[in-house]
Amino acid sequence: MNNLYSKTEFFISSPINPYQIQNMQKTTNQQSKKNILVRKQHLNDLDKFYSTKKLGAFVQDNQTVFRLFAPQALDVNLYLFERPEDKKGKTFKMIRDSNGVWEFAYHKPLNKIYYGFRIKNSPNENIDKNPLCIDPYSKAVTSLTTYYNPRKSILVDLPFDWEGDTWIQQDWRDLVIYEMHLRDMTYHQTSGVSNPGTYLGLTEKNKTGGLSYIKNLGVNTVELLPAMDFGRIEIPYKDTLNGRFNTWNSYERNHWGYMTAAFFAPESYYSEDPGELRWNKWIGTEGKQITDFKNMVKSFHREGIAVIMDVVYNHLSEYEIGNLKEIDKKYYFRLNDKGHFIAESGCGNDLKTERPMVRRLIVESVLFWMQEYHIDGFRFDLGKLIDWETIEEIIREARKINPYVVFVCEPWGGGWDPAGFSLRDWGSWNDQIRNGIKGENPDHGLGWIFGKWYGNNDPGRIKSYLNGTLVRDKHGLFQRKEHSVNYLESHDGYTLGDFIRIGLKNVDNHKVIKDVDSFQTLTPEQLKLNKLAALFLFTSQGITMIHSGQEFARSKVIPHDIKHDSHRGKIDHNSYNKDNEVNYINYRHAELNNELLNYYKGLIAMRKKYPAFTRAEYDEIKFTDVTENPFAMAFSISHNGDEFYILFNANTEKEQEFHLPAGNWNVLASPLEANPDSDKIVKSRITLGTSEGYVLKKK
Repeated sequence: MNNLYSKTEFFISSPINPYQIQNMQKTTNQQSKKNILVRKQHLNDLDKFYSTKKLGAFVQDNQTVFRLFAPQALDVNLYLFERPEDKKGKTFKMIRDSNGVWEFAYHKPLNKIYYGFRIKNSPNENIDKNPLCIDPYSKAVTSLTTYYNPRKSILVDLPFDWEGDTWIQQDWRDLVIYEMHLRDMTYHQTSGVSNPGTYLGLTEKNKTGGLSYIKNLGVNTVELLPAMDFGRIEIPYKDTLNGRFNTWNSYERNHWGYMTAAFFAPESYYSEDPGELRWNKWIGTEGKQITDFKNMVKSFHREGIAVIMDVVYNHLSEYEIGNLKEIDKKYYFRLNDKGHFIAESGCGNDLKTERPMVRRLIVESVLFWMQEYHIDGFRFDLGKLIDWETIEEIIREARKINPYVVFVCEPWGGGWDPAGFSLRDWGSWNDQIRNGIKGENPDHGLGWIFGKWYGNNDPGRIKSYLNGTLVRDKHGLFQRKEHSVNYLESHDGYTLGDFIRIGLKNVDNHKVIKDVDSFQTLTPEQLKLNKLAALFLFTSQGITMIHSGQEFARSKVIPHDIKHDSHRGKIDHNSYNKDNEVNYINYRHAELNNELLNYYKGLIAMRKKYPAFTRAEYDEIKFTDVTENPFAMAFSISHNGDEFYILFNANTEKEQEFHLPAGNWNVLASPLEANPDSDKIVKSRITLGTSEGYVLKKK
């Protein structure tokens, strides 16, 4: 491929479509007038705009073609730059077809060029003074690390050898998902990797943290917090920018990534040299984030670990300028009767996914990540904000490529409807099991592991969760158990470890925590509740998900020396903005709570070894009530010749004796350990202390 032009002048290519004309000077005014008429004609009928042309920037027939869908624009200019920092580039008028697609073709193939568009949406605008917009189909983006997140699209061709890699294809029932943040898994010095905080850091083997840690834990799937290019910098603290006054984020950062900017481009921050973010610097300039991301996926696949992406298609970055908002606000976004953005997402601007070309953008993005990056599945943020027709088309088209592709969602946003997703064969995060088992709020909404009933929970609901929260049970949600993503902790809210610390009143909200290591170390009572919660989770039918650090009761304490944070020294329940020790995985803390870590490893191994915990039919699970103790329960699972007996006592005040079915029983999990290969035997009867559980297998 040709490199970026040197000092030669660009010129307009010969037309590659009938509507593209050669003498731009003579026709610009006519075209602009025509555009105004077309826009007026279609202003109230935008959904009729649809094009099947390939969009974005690409090489075709020995030319470089640029196409942008902007149905209401009066004029569109293409800008090409030699360097990302260039403020002035070569300018070319684009030509519009009848379906709202603007096109320009350059006369030869180009590689590693920087480009963007400026759009004129009003007759009174000076197009050259409008924001430079990235290509919505950008395969790579370079950005300046400052407010507004200025960006340029990159057209680059980087060869990559997958070495025969393909998707990890698994039955959804077998999934043990580890939700994690790309940077957090390796950035702490205790990880021991050479490229901390990067895609490449997650390819390094035989290190304390990162890939080897995840492999040794035993999970078979990782779920990456958003890794598409996103707006990582918010507006200045206690200052005004673009009509917004920041009173909430003294860090001026977005760390989690739920502010997507480009649906086809990997986040460039994770390809930078290790270190803290440096302001006012162009990053991602070489496009190496493309090959780095692919190497990361290939490394996970070599270890038998699937890769799911957390994707945000319901809104765009709220704090950037130069994207769909400036391309065509009315077409791409849901607006109220005053023309203002609707924000049911809570993020400033909700995409109008029901528009045909927005639907196409989302579907093609999903298929691109599957085909180009070998992604095994997706978790949709605020999935209820995406219309049903788009939801149905996504899974239909994706399964044509990989029948085993995983689709789960957060079934919130303008409502809550996991049952609706299940009817469309999607999985959903199961908030019922989360709130019923641990509780909804650690201060005044404790759940079953605390010996409490939260909301409408009762013994019947607990049985329902163990069976997959199926619609055949009262308040059930799912058509099939593999639609239920069972979890007790995610990136959002308190960690399970901190929830338990607060729920047990072991935390004084008025005191600063200075010795984080001591605070992280579990007390015997905290350890018991963490184990009980984990045992329930891993013996429940459905998909299992844990969040990174849950396996050692990770705590998120804001360092007490961060002077600008008024909550310093306190537990954080919303760490979206902190690229620091609050979020980084400290592997020393994993060692401090090694007993719990090993317990999780044992439960994961048990679930993977015995199909009864993933494939048992509804009628193969039998419950035994303990009438005098509603927080105690026993149930048996008989599946494929194996027989298990699982016992729980979530009562915090009294022990519970159980009479066992006849025979000898191997103790696979006890209050001390979980070991699927245990040869320890019990028979006749067993007494459970408070907040304890057992898994027994008939010998």
